[in-house]
Amino acid sequence: MSEILLVTGMSGAGRSTVSAALEDLGWFVIDNLPLELVVRVGELATAGNLDYTGVAFVVGRSGRVQPDALLAVEQELQLKHGGAKILFLDAPDDVLIHRYEGNRRRHPYPAPTLADSIASERLLLQPLRDAADLVIDTGSINTNQLRSRIVETFATVGNDSLRVSLVSFGYANGIPRDVDLVFDCRFLPNPHWVEELRPMTGLDEPVSTYVLDHEPAQHLVRDVVSLLEWQIPAFAKEGKSYLSVAFGCTGGRHRSVAIAEEIRRRLHITNDVYHRDIAR
Repeated sequence: MSEILLVTGMSGAGRSTVSAALEDLGWFVIDNLPLELVVRVGELATAGNLDYTGVAFVVGRSGRVQPDALLAVEQELQLKHGGAKILFLDAPDDVLIHRYEGNRRRHPYPAPTLADSIASERLLLQPLRDAADLVIDTGSINTNQLRSRIVETFATVGNDSLRVSLVSFGYANGIPRDVDLVFDCRFLPNPHWVEELRPMTGLDEPVSTYVLDHEPAQHLVRDVVSLLEWQIPAFAKEGKSYLSVAFGCTGGRHRSVAIAEEIRRRLHITNDVYHRDIAR
């Protein structure tokens, strides 16, 4: 049975990009369908042997979202399909204002100012954000990075499994707001201060070797792997669908990248690591 995903969130947070990325992954994506029809269409789309990776309903991209109605739809889908989940897209107010000012679109929540419109929408949608299975903050990433994040999260579908995604980032660019666990790698020796390693990244073997050859790095990797080996099954048992684990260093190019890749290798995580700041 195909998985069903309800995609919603703040206006301007990236629903169009997510829709296109899911289609590229083989999902059947339906945009702006009236909520009254979602359950019935979901039944038709998941019936038989249709060759879809999943079915996604993009809700409220050109209008208002009623949280109570959407949550009721999600509950009905859960009863009938079991795999229905909510993806909520978010971004800071200043980012949303910049995006709206750039494309001159009219905000679906009329108010005296654009900031007021965004504040009203955020207050109204808070119950959806709280109930979402996965929240992705698009404020610090561009369109290509958001597509990559969607691919890394949804490329492998398993209704009954907990999907673990790993993220590397640089504290200089802010801590990701949509991750569950954060590990600080800034205490490790920094390849940035080694002239021949500075232009490289943690994906390059010389940098990875430099980082991992130090005992503090091995200690960190052992401890994190040990922690996640029992936490991942525990989270899955409690019904959590997505777990995002982040590793940060100063710039997000060397130490955090090398550590995240090593954690992925040791935990046998099949999806790629999302390296947010590696190209900065």
